[in-house]
Amino acid sequence: MSLAKRIIPCLDVKDGQTVKGTNFVNLRQAGDPVALGKAYSDKGADELVFLDITASFEGRKTFTEMVTRVAETINIPFTVGGGINELSDVERLLYAGADKVSINSAALRHPQLIEQIANRFGSQVCVVAIDARMESQDDDLWFCYLKGGRERTERQLFEWAHEAQERGAGEILFTSMNHDGTKNGFANDALRKLADTLSIPIIASGGAGCKEHFLDVFNIGHADAALAASVFHFGEIPVPELKQYLKKEGINIRI
Repeated sequence: MSLAKRIIPCLDVKDGQTVKGTNFVNLRQAGDPVALGKAYSDKGADELVFLDITASFEGRKTFTEMVTRVAETINIPFTVGGGINELSDVERLLYAGADKVSINSAALRHPQLIEQIANRFGSQVCVVAIDARMESQDDDLWFCYLKGGRERTERQLFEWAHEAQERGAGEILFTSMNHDGTKNGFANDALRKLADTLSIPIIASGGAGCKEHFLDVFNIGHADAALAASVFHFGEIPVPELKQYLKKEGINIRI
C-alpha cells in the first residue's frame, strides 16, 4: 500500500494577512492566518504551509509571533517559510512551533544550507521550495526564480531538485509560476518527471481549480501531496468534500 496522499492548504502571508494572487502578482486579501489555520486543521487538512511571501524580498525575518499563534491552534504538521537564511532562523521557527521549514531563495544562493539543516535537525525538517517558470516547451526548460518569483536564475528545475535531494532535502515543494493562480490544473508533466526521478516526496503547487485537478495531480503527476490556496481560502473546494471525492476515485487519502 502506498503512503496516503496529502492535501495541504497554503497560507501566503503579507503584512499579517493571508493573500493570494495570480502568477505571483495582483495579490488580494483572504483573511486572518490564525483563524484560517485553525479552520483547516479542524476540517481535516493533512498539513499546513505558512509562507511569509515578502520576507526574502524585504530582507527581514519571518513573523515569528504569528507562527506561534498559528501553531497553538492547530494539531497537524506545520511548515513555515520566508526569510530563512541561517540555522538560527530555523531554530527560532522550530522553537515557535513549526514542524518543518521551507527554504527557497537561501537554498539557491547557499546550497550548503540544506546540508546544515539536515545534519542539525534531520532531513524531515528541510523542505526545499522551488519556484520555476517554463520557458521552452520543446526543451522542457524550467528556470528557477528567487525572491518570491521576482528574480530569474540560471538554475534549472530538474538538476536543482536533484541536487537538493542529494544535499539532504526531505521534500521538494514545486510551484509552477506558469500555473500559479490560473486554476487550469497543475504542471503534471514536470511533476511526474520530478516524482519519477527523485526518491523524496514531491509537493505540487500552482494551478488547482477544481476537484478533478487534484485527482490528476496524483494519478498523472505522481505527486505525493497537493498544495493549494485560493480554492480553499475562498470556499470553492471544501477540504472534507475534496477528500471524500478523492477517496471515492480510489486515491489513498486520510479522511
